[in-house]
Amino acid sequence: MNTKLNGTFGKFGGTYLPEGLAAILNELAEKYAELKASQAFQEELKELYKNYAGRPSLLYFAERLTAELGGAKIYLKREDLNHTGAHKINNVIGQGLVAKALGKKKLIAETGAGQHGVATATIAAYLNMDCDIYMGVRDINAQKPNVYRMKSLGARVVPVSDGQGTLKDAVDVALVNYAQDSVNSYYLLGSAVGPHPYPTMVRDFQQIIGEEIKEQILAKEGKLPQAVIACAGGGSNALGAFTAFIPDENVELVSVEPAGLGAETGKHGLALGTGKADTIHGYKTLVLQDDEGNIKESYSAASGLDYPGISPILSMLKENGRLTLGEATDKEAVDALLNLSRLEGIIPALETAHAVAYLFQAHGKYQNPDQVVVINLSGRGDKDVENVFENLL
Repeated sequence: MNTKLNGTFGKFGGTYLPEGLAAILNELAEKYAELKASQAFQEELKELYKNYAGRPSLLYFAERLTAELGGAKIYLKREDLNHTGAHKINNVIGQGLVAKALGKKKLIAETGAGQHGVATATIAAYLNMDCDIYMGVRDINAQKPNVYRMKSLGARVVPVSDGQGTLKDAVDVALVNYAQDSVNSYYLLGSAVGPHPYPTMVRDFQQIIGEEIKEQILAKEGKLPQAVIACAGGGSNALGAFTAFIPDENVELVSVEPAGLGAETGKHGLALGTGKADTIHGYKTLVLQDDEGNIKESYSAASGLDYPGISPILSMLKENGRLTLGEATDKEAVDALLNLSRLEGIIPALETAHAVAYLFQAHGKYQNPDQVVVINLSGRGDKDVENVFENLL
């Protein structure tokens, strides 16, 4: 096994992979460092953010939600309005350009809720590349609309029945297939997880969210928010919203994890809340463990949060005391999805609804009308409504 100090975040991150695959990722890290410093690359990225993804996304004052809860003014960062309906497009545009610069012909990706799969299939179509999306069979059944969207875009959706048939298993199989075809393929990882340089790349491509929030809230309110709230499965939308505010110590950063059927049941995804440091998928982070110290199966009704690990960057921020940890059960998330839909006419993704649920739980913390709270509305809920009404109510 090969361990690199590059891409470490405190005691987390790094590269824990066989030498051959580690060498491929070292090459990727060098190429990304070169592109990151390239003005032409940055200009192409910004042009696609604006004219393809539809950035900047809106910062919306949720007037009825604010009145319902009382106290702080609540704003929603409308990543659900991006092309493909989620924050995922920010990252796939960036990594798609990296893959193009490397001369790759095919994109390989994993997906849970399907939003990353749709976004990857979208950028593959735009760049005229082949595309294989690995997806757990349980998630395929729960996220049929996104499966059809991926297929419509020309991607091959590969069912994964190993293990629980969820996101972790899809990552496992996708990595194996990438290792077999790394000369022609690029592995486009969807969250701020995995070995170096993926957490760094995904954070960098998503941090536009928080940069826009800061500029927009200062224009609207003349001050920074009391809190920025985001759901966390792998951590890409949370880091997207948080990164610009990390130096602003008066801004609370609230990372809301899936409590599933309840923390006491063991059926949850509370890696930050209950996890221990271990390696998973080629990097070190906080992960769920059983009594024997093995990686434990996670659970969430929200496919995109059903992962036993978390971004090593969020693990570091938790260890440093910079994060406030929140959690929401499946039921609380479903209730929040319906409440926001009926109060504001905005249907959030079930993943995103965990962040909304936290605000319903903790609104007593934010009772000052002079305070401002921002929720990163990371995705829209079109993909979830069938599953919610057929299986979760």
